[in-house]
This record gives sequence, structure tokens and C-alpha cells, in this order.
Amino acid sequence: MAERVSPFDDPAERATAGIFGMACFIISLAMVFFATMLAVVVIRLQDTQPWPPGGGGVLPPSLLASTIVLLVSSGTMVVADRAARIGRARTLARWMTITFALAMLFLLTQGVAWWELLAIGVGIDANLWAWSFYVLTALHALHVLGGVIPMGFVMARARRGGYSVEDHRGVTHIAMYWHFLDLAWLGLYATLWWVTGS
Repeated sequence: MAERVSPFDDPAERATAGIFGMACFIISLAMVFFATMLAVVVIRLQDTQPWPPGGGGVLPPSLLASTIVLLVSSGTMVVADRAARIGRARTLARWMTITFALAMLFLLTQGVAWWELLAIGVGIDANLWAWSFYVLTALHALHVLGGVIPMGFVMARARRGGYSVEDHRGVTHIAMYWHFLDLAWLGLYATLWWVTGS
């Protein structure tokens, strides 16, 4: 009887399966983000009052800063992923560390945005605009936090020289997730910008 060989015994097959699995996961998350943004848009279109009440509302300045930080982190992730693909271990470790630091900075600046609103007495229950702001930013921040944890493991392994040209799946998977979060944030930020002051 012939010996059965699993396709997952082949590193290339495992890599392909991992990418497919991550793509399925990202598609499911994209539906969650899209549905949430659509709900906010529908609520805004049905509300005849200005957002926020009284008009003249602006997004906290730190929100733009956090957007810039996230865009830069996506760029540093591209460099890290490229380094993994060509086997440049030290470059990978350096750029994964920078990306991780930027991810933490993003979360910090998001916290500052919340603090700016709370400091002027705008909590989640203040009005529909505030509810939309907190829900959209919290939804994304929780997914960023969920990405920072595995990113920390990938960074630690990269710093130990644990990736090679033949096996760098962890870097590829976290890069896919991180770029998705970047695109999702741009959609969320655009939604918040549109509903603010309209």
C-alpha cells in the first residue's frame, strides 16, 4: 500500500494554505467593518440634526496623527516583509521592531483622541456622533490590539533569526493583516470625517 503524504508536509503547500486561510479571515473582518461603517452612514442620513449637535464639530487632531502613524507602519511592514522574502534577517528584525513600535504609537494616539473628547465632556452617551466616534475607533483599536500580540511574537522570532527565505509565513500573515487594518482605518476615518460637521 502506498504511503499517504499530506500536502501540508510540503512547506510551499503550507504557505499557500496559510495565505488562503488569512485571506478568508480578512474577508470576514472586512464584512464586519463595512457593515459597521454602513450602519453609521445610514443612521447619519436619517438624522436631520447636525453632527455633533450644535454643528462646527471637528475630529480630534490626534486622529490625523494616528492615521499618519498607521500609514507609515504599513510602509515599514512592506520593508520587513520584503526583507523576509530575500532572507535578510537583520533587516527584517530591525523593520519588524520599528513596525511594532509604530503599532503601539498608533494605539497611544488613539487613546489621546479619546482623552481629548472625554476632557471636554463628550462621552459615548453624549449624542449619536459621539457614539459613532467611539464605536468606530474602538472597533479598529481592538483589532489592532489583536494584531499587535502576534506581531510581538513575529518580532521576537525575527530578532532571534527564526525566519528564512524558505519559511517566513509568520511575517507574511501579519503583513497581510496589518495592511488590511490600514485600509480598514482609512475607510473608518473617511466615514468619521464625513459625518463630522455635516
